[in-house]
Amino acid sequence: MAKPISHPYLPNSSADTIRSMLEELGLDDIEQLYADIPENVWLKNKLKIPNSISEYDVERKVNDLLSKNVTTSDIPCFLGAGCWPHHVPAAIDTIVSRSEFLTSYTPYQAETSQGILQALFEYQSAICELTEMEYTNCSMYDWPTALGEVARMAKRATGRNEFLIPHYIDPERVATLKNYSEPAAISIIKFEQDRRTGQIIPEMLEKKVSEKTAAVYIENPSYLGYYEKQVDLISDLTHKRGGLFIVGVDPISLGITRPPGEYGADIVIGEAQPLGNHMNYGGPTLGIFACSGNRLLRQMPGRIIGLTRTLDGKDEAYCMVHQTREQHIRRERATSNICTNEALCAVAAAAYLALLGPSGLRKLCETILTKTHYAMKTLSEIDGVKAPFLDAAHFKEFTVNFDDTGKRAVEIHNEILKKGIHGGKILTHFPELGETALYCITEVHSRKNIDSLVEALREILR
Repeated sequence: MAKPISHPYLPNSSADTIRSMLEELGLDDIEQLYADIPENVWLKNKLKIPNSISEYDVERKVNDLLSKNVTTSDIPCFLGAGCWPHHVPAAIDTIVSRSEFLTSYTPYQAETSQGILQALFEYQSAICELTEMEYTNCSMYDWPTALGEVARMAKRATGRNEFLIPHYIDPERVATLKNYSEPAAISIIKFEQDRRTGQIIPEMLEKKVSEKTAAVYIENPSYLGYYEKQVDLISDLTHKRGGLFIVGVDPISLGITRPPGEYGADIVIGEAQPLGNHMNYGGPTLGIFACSGNRLLRQMPGRIIGLTRTLDGKDEAYCMVHQTREQHIRRERATSNICTNEALCAVAAAAYLALLGPSGLRKLCETILTKTHYAMKTLSEIDGVKAPFLDAAHFKEFTVNFDDTGKRAVEIHNEILKKGIHGGKILTHFPELGETALYCITEVHSRKNIDSLVEALREILR
């Protein structure tokens, strides 16, 4: 039997306790718990753990390591592609730092406080208003997991097993979608988009949609930042064949563009990280999930908070009115088995939208649009650079092509990084776009930031 490690800070680590647990399990050795793991991947030698040091020395060592980091506060960053640099007002951090919200962890039990329930109700209300959907759950992990969940939901709701997605989509979202879909026997089918404009080709899509199609999924704006102009046509085509029309969104963009509900979306998903949540090294983020119609409501994963009154009728009260997780209902009837949620991120999003209001959100969108167009215009004036590469209207993100410069996108990226500027994401997963990167512009990018990017590229490409 492997010698157990006994330590006062490690619960149940004493030899007597371990022996008692093994007897209860009918095992002789702790190693038997890992019998399904191939021995060739076991660590045979001891871990190289250094001797303990004082608290002060630990603090100094950690600070030395942290000082090597370069953040978006230190240099201009034009990277988006799923996690974007936006300004988070100080009021948002103050609200989510309150212990009533910060220590709530995950509000899925009946004893959840009225405060967190009301905050999540406000979040749902704001998302419903933004998307023009009837119902919103109180969040998913992120956009990719919302996409995976919506594919399974579409199959449950329609009894069909084909899920159509566009060619230009985040490969990380696709990977997560496949993880969710394969066990449920859902086929993921991509449909083509115009290589010059990025627009969906209706004739090509129509050939893909059939009586097996559970749903057609589009993103607006797309992963590459451009708007799809034929949303009404796509919606009609999908519904004519009995499929669900699902739209992925950047919620910030809905301050200035048509909400998906207006052009027939049945379900709306997306990423709410831009709504008052810091980039946080890529997480946690916040998945949006909204739908319309009672038929879909019953199939939606997660929880919904509702507003009612106390028994005496004197006061308003908030409660969970829809709970479809395996912890609340029979496992075989559960629509999802996610084990936590992003409640604190949802509180931040609710506070952010309340702070901005409709006019503030519209002004924010106008600012982003203005800066995006300025960046595209000035970048396109550099010899050999095409910005945007795809001929369409863009919001916040756009493609920059370097084919005619004689340099590879990765070389250019590394050169501007040496100049203290972080460029966009290199789109190696779309080889037909050539030497192209995806750049992001938000309200945090000043004219000076954009001009410094342009000047740096001019110097590199001379």
